[in-house]
Amino acid sequence: MKAFLKKYLPILIGKRLALIFFFNPQKAIQQAYLLFSTPRKGKALENQQYFLEAAEDDVLTIDTNYIQTYRWAHTGETILLVHGWDSNTHRWKTLIEKLHALGYNIVAFDAPAQGNSTGKTLNVPLYASCLQQVVALYRPNHIIGHSVGGMTTIFHQYKYKNPEIQKLVILAPPAELAKIMDDYQEKLKLSDRFMEALDNFFYQKFGYYFEDFSMITFAKDIQNPALLIHDLHDTVAPHSGSEAISKAWEKSKFITTENFGHSLFFDEVDDMIIDFLRN
Repeated sequence: MKAFLKKYLPILIGKRLALIFFFNPQKAIQQAYLLFSTPRKGKALENQQYFLEAAEDDVLTIDTNYIQTYRWAHTGETILLVHGWDSNTHRWKTLIEKLHALGYNIVAFDAPAQGNSTGKTLNVPLYASCLQQVVALYRPNHIIGHSVGGMTTIFHQYKYKNPEIQKLVILAPPAELAKIMDDYQEKLKLSDRFMEALDNFFYQKFGYYFEDFSMITFAKDIQNPALLIHDLHDTVAPHSGSEAISKAWEKSKFITTENFGHSLFFDEVDDMIIDFLRN
C-alpha cells in the first residue's frame, strides 16, 4: 500500500492542481508553491532534545518566525552549521562533538519550520535571510552547510558577502533550482503552462526565475576558499551539480566520495572537513 501511494499520490495531487488551475490559476499556483515549500519532517524528536538542550540557546525573532539557535561555547574560532531539508541541528551531533573537542566555538540554528523553530514553510531566500541574522549575531569564521543548507550557504555568501567569513564547507548541495523544478513537474505530471505560471510566481516573489537561481552562477562571484564534498551515487542531489559548482568556484576544492550517500555521515568526511578548517 505504501509503495502504491508513493507512486500514485503525487500524480493525483498533480491532477487536482491541474483542475484547480483550470478554474482558478492563482489559487492553484499558490497551492503548488506551498506544497513545494512545506517540509514534511525535521521537527526535533524527543530523543534528540537531550543533546540540543545541553547547548546554550537563544531565540531570534525573524519576520514572524522564532528561530532557535544553539551554541557549544569554546575559545577557538567560531563555526556556524546550516542543516538541510527535513532536518534540524541534531544532524550535526557527531561533527559538533569532534569540532568542540578541538576547541572550536560551535553555533547552529534550526531553519524555519524545522527543529525547534516555528514556521510552516521554508525556502532558500528565507533561510539565507535567517542565516544572515545569525551571522550578524555570532560573527562566525567559517560556515558548513549540508544539502539545502549548502545551497543556502552559497546563496547567502553571494548575496550578503560577509568579509569576515573565511572558509566555507558545502556538503551535497542541489545546484540549480531549474533542475529541482523539472523533477517537481515530472513527479506531479504538471503541464508546461502550469510551470510557466509557477516560474512567474517565483520571479514575482523572490526576484529570480528558476533558471536564474543557480549555485553554479552564484559560485563564480564568491572569493572564499571552499571545500565541496559530494557522493558519486547521491540519489537526492546529483553529484554532477557539485562538480559544476566547483569548476565555477575559483577557490574551491572538490572531493568525491563513493557509497557515502546524501547525508555523508562518515568519519572520513568529518576528517576531510577538519583537515580543511585547520590547514
